Amino acid sequence: MKHFIYCALLAFLVGCGGNSSEMATDETKASPVKKPNFVIIFCDDLGYGDLGVYGNTEIKTPHLDAMAGQGLKLNSLYSISPVCSPSRAGLMTGRYPIRMGIHGVFFPESWTGMDTSEVTLAESLKEIGYATGIVGKWHLGHHHQYLPLQNGFDEYFGIPYSNDMEAVVYLEGNKVVDEAVDQRLTTRTYTEKALDFIERKKDQPFFLYLAHAMPHVPIYASDQFAGKSPRGLYGDVVEEIDLSTGQILKKLEEEGLAENTLVIFTSDNGPWLPFGPDGGSAGILREGKQYTFEGGMRVPGLLQWKGRIKPGQVSDEVVTMLDWFPTLGQLAGAKILSDRPIDGQDISSFLREQKPWENESWPTI
Repeated sequence: MKHFIYCALLAFLVGCGGNSSEMATDETKASPVKKPNFVIIFCDDLGYGDLGVYGNTEIKTPHLDAMAGQGLKLNSLYSISPVCSPSRAGLMTGRYPIRMGIHGVFFPESWTGMDTSEVTLAESLKEIGYATGIVGKWHLGHHHQYLPLQNGFDEYFGIPYSNDMEAVVYLEGNKVVDEAVDQRLTTRTYTEKALDFIERKKDQPFFLYLAHAMPHVPIYASDQFAGKSPRGLYGDVVEEIDLSTGQILKKLEEEGLAENTLVIFTSDNGPWLPFGPDGGSAGILREGKQYTFEGGMRVPGLLQWKGRIKPGQVSDEVVTMLDWFPTLGQLAGAKILSDRPIDGQDISSFLREQKPWENESWPTI
């Protein structure tokens, strides 16, 4: 069945728009299938009610609102955990964090990380020729064997854990390159690094994982945004992320990559409500981060893929963070893992056609 779905999807991606009676040129016949690019923009503690497209009237998010209008808005996208590390482990592997023994977050004093026997999305894509890069927060272990370069990524720039933990440093590859991080510039710095990655890798299939440090507390915004939002500093932070997303989408358009790139914008879990004005909003949902109520688990989900996902789509279908691993793997033609359970489901046909589908119930432990 999986083989059939893959073949059907491949036929869709390869299908031509010309008259079938016209003879294809030798050059067209020889053209290889171009693998799609993937960009995952992963915010930290962004709430379900923090974006204009999800009902917020104070925080201005024109780029994200436009992204929703040009693509697909998910009303029922669920994280797999209400805290950072387990959520990221699920995203990277398509597996329940409990299978990996990850029940909570890793700290600077932690000696462990996500087990190196796990196969990450980056590893799966790298194996079939993708350039893989992460910019931002990793939080799956900071000792050498657990860092991104040892787990499928070609490049890494960012912080190894949360920005509220002691000794916030920037790593580039496996080395510390900045021990005095100015967090007011973090979102801007990450955006510049992400744009540079796209520029350098535009001629080959790539996977870019942009994992923002914000709006996890303590929150910071650059001078360009500080004091701009009526929602206060938190609004400034989210509006800067909105601009960052707009710059990523603009870059893809300028480079002629928009029609071959799936962009996913989401968050690791719900907002950290006890921090009051420095925390976000879960909107109409109950509770937030650290709780398995809806506010802690349901997160914003926006997808754009010009020419593939129809504009202006809104879906109430249940999707989980685990589903991205098998879905992107299927779209890319990656090997299907058979030596371990993959808990996520391939929803590539749902993304293409927005047809209702059945998702199994899933536990949160």
